[in-house]
Amino acid sequence: MSTAAPRTAEPDHLWSVDEHLADILATVRPLEPIELHLLDAQGCVLVEDVTVPVSLPPFDNSSMDGYAVRVADVAGASEQYPAALEVVGDVAAGEAGLLHVGPGQAARIMTGAPLPPGAETVVPVEWTDGGLGEGPAAGMRARSLAPEGATGQVNVYRPAEARAHVRAEGSDVKAGDRALAAGTVLGPPQISLLAAIGRGTVRVHPRPRVVVLSTGSELVQPDGELGPGQIYDSNSFALTAAARDAGAIAYRVGAVADDATTLRDTIEDQLVRADLMVTTGGVSVGAYDVVKEALSYAGDEDEPGSGVEFRKLAMQPGRPQGFGSIGPDHTPLLALPGNPVSSYVSFELFVRPAIRTLMGLTDVHRPRTRAKLTADRALTSPGGRRQFLRGRYADGTVTPVGGAGSHLVAALARADALIVVPEDAESVAPGTEVEVVLLG
Repeated sequence: MSTAAPRTAEPDHLWSVDEHLADILATVRPLEPIELHLLDAQGCVLVEDVTVPVSLPPFDNSSMDGYAVRVADVAGASEQYPAALEVVGDVAAGEAGLLHVGPGQAARIMTGAPLPPGAETVVPVEWTDGGLGEGPAAGMRARSLAPEGATGQVNVYRPAEARAHVRAEGSDVKAGDRALAAGTVLGPPQISLLAAIGRGTVRVHPRPRVVVLSTGSELVQPDGELGPGQIYDSNSFALTAAARDAGAIAYRVGAVADDATTLRDTIEDQLVRADLMVTTGGVSVGAYDVVKEALSYAGDEDEPGSGVEFRKLAMQPGRPQGFGSIGPDHTPLLALPGNPVSSYVSFELFVRPAIRTLMGLTDVHRPRTRAKLTADRALTSPGGRRQFLRGRYADGTVTPVGGAGSHLVAALARADALIVVPEDAESVAPGTEVEVVLLG
């Protein structure tokens, strides 16, 4: 959650991208750790090392279906001169009472079953006649269907070295080892390991709850019918999906009309389920920029330390931005522009790192690389602003997709990278090496 108020600056101060991001990351803190059941902890970050309480596997066990035998009893075995052994019973996975394998004896053993006392190795069933006396067996029949049962005689046609096809106790991890380190993100393999060592719960930073809210009287729900001057609300869907992709539990709120009181009430209603609020639209200088009207205050007399500051950034797209905290828990709020590309680029640069910080991650940014610009003509960029153009990256090259317009949703859908044009560059020639933010 937010623990410190964001910086304030003179009203005409032009914030750089780096200043704005640094202010956000200096204000947002990882969520308090909680204990969660394994499946509820998927995607969360461990806050402490996990030590192995019991070795894995916890006992020597067979890696094959076959027969547990003594090495000396099968030494020199061949198809011409098989080793004939007395079968003393079955050993199945999960059985507690173990047979003892003595000289000249064998126990039919299943994959995962504990190696019985006296046995030194396992011969696969394909190296035997399966107790049928009909030459090498293709496999082991189900016990209920096998007339030979688990007794009688088995012919072994090949020798086996000591501990062949045996998984040794602790060969995966040993008791006292560190299974997972603090800071690990829990995916399916990590959850599998935790379950395998007997951990049912873990202490983690929970996934942050992010509420996404779009504004604008012109917005219509998809599948609705458009009236004159109306458009479909795409931003709230894009940002909710982006928040989930970043690791958050995200909730989408339907578009709010351009009414400051309604917007303020809606935001306050949503605070109960929000670790982070994200709005889109209404942050510029127009007469109907409702987010700025509703939230542009230095502080709330009922909530000391809260407040949202609206800023101009030296970037394109995404010049107007808002950041602050609201409510009794000082919930962070990021107010993004309403144009679709501006909104999405702003999310990637500012909201995604905030979400990843709330999760307790240390690597909060998208990966970046350098790439050779492939284009028909030079790219132009406004001086003094850091421009982010959509592009497609492949094999060390990046190609622009669409133009610089902040409304080009189709071009955004085809892009998998952002081309970064620095503030001091007004033109970038084809073949120039540029910085690239990888989105996928």
